[in-house]
Amino acid sequence: LNVVVELIQDQPDQTGCSALAGFLDYCFDSTFPLSGMLSHLSLCPFSLCSRRGGLMWRLRRILIWVLGIYIAIPVIIKLCPAIQAKLVFLNFVRVPYFIDLKRPQDQGLNHTHNFYLQPEEGINIGVWHTVPTVMWREAQARDPEWFDKSFQSNHPVILYLHGNAGTRGGDHRVQLYKVLSSLGYHVVTFDYRGWGDSEGSPSEKGMTSDALFLYQWIKQRIGQKPLHIWGHSLGTGVATNLVRRLCDRGTPPDSLILESPFTNIREEAKSHPFSMVYRYLPGFDWFFLDSITANDIRFASDENVKHISCPVLILHAEDDTVVPFQLGKKLYDLAAQSKSLNGHKVQFIPFSSALGYRHKFIYKSPQLPNILRYVLYTLQTAAICTFSQCSVLTKQFSNIHLIFWV
Repeated sequence: LNVVVELIQDQPDQTGCSALAGFLDYCFDSTFPLSGMLSHLSLCPFSLCSRRGGLMWRLRRILIWVLGIYIAIPVIIKLCPAIQAKLVFLNFVRVPYFIDLKRPQDQGLNHTHNFYLQPEEGINIGVWHTVPTVMWREAQARDPEWFDKSFQSNHPVILYLHGNAGTRGGDHRVQLYKVLSSLGYHVVTFDYRGWGDSEGSPSEKGMTSDALFLYQWIKQRIGQKPLHIWGHSLGTGVATNLVRRLCDRGTPPDSLILESPFTNIREEAKSHPFSMVYRYLPGFDWFFLDSITANDIRFASDENVKHISCPVLILHAEDDTVVPFQLGKKLYDLAAQSKSLNGHKVQFIPFSSALGYRHKFIYKSPQLPNILRYVLYTLQTAAICTFSQCSVLTKQFSNIHLIFWV
């Protein structure tokens, strides 16, 4: 067998293989042609080379297709900026699927009322109102009028502004509503126009208008009772837009809470994991970031904090890969230098990466209720956090580092 293989290697062309196989058939008078066996066993180097050549050609074709797609994507986005807007909002991604937003009780919120409001003619948006847990039993089988009057209770209210993708019924959002409700807050949340079962098309201006409408709607019902604004991810951009507008009018909220915030949409888009394959492509800003700006999408929280005049609390996980931790810290640093926030408390609470809270699981922190009780209380009762207060809080939350600015 070794001699046969060596002879075939000396004659690597198809002719040599066939001639040698025929010669061996003649010499050994085989009952079946050895040439057929050689072909079947693929001992012929010519066959091996052909197969390698075919594989290499297929690999080259795949590589050309991948390269073509890689080049085509930025060109298509530049020519059709509306695609980039869809990627920013992701309002078409409805997770979890098949959820009935008219039935919040299916998500474990049986003290929540679903209803619809009309911020503009022809646009209805879906809203959830979750009453404090202490009112849970009283809320069973109640009509909309009861929920509306429940705002007259002494409990404070949080207006929650969710991020992109999903709906007001997203699991991590529902879990946060439960935490806030257990702390004695009314929680009002909604889907911006174009999200969930809300009508209309998404835009930064429309999202901010919807938030302002809900804020005023709540304020009409609670009067002077505390009203806090909580934004998460993309919702932090909506929240700073809203609060800047309120502060410019001289009617700031009681506090602004930003969970996993960014500085502005351009920096966030450049830091997002999806941009990794294009981040170092020449013309990245022109292809991708300018396409976002062309849709009038800015979410400039770094500019907004210069006009905000109410207490601010920032929460961010160090292992957040969607909105990198450094963007939240940078926003805090900018807020700390803002003249408009002079005299107001600005606090930044990072969560260690060892906790694994990433982008949307800060609600899991067993310390979150204590943090909110302490911080929201001090935000409302004092403009200065003394050294002794900071020391006590730091000792209480040994696994959370606190950075304060006065």
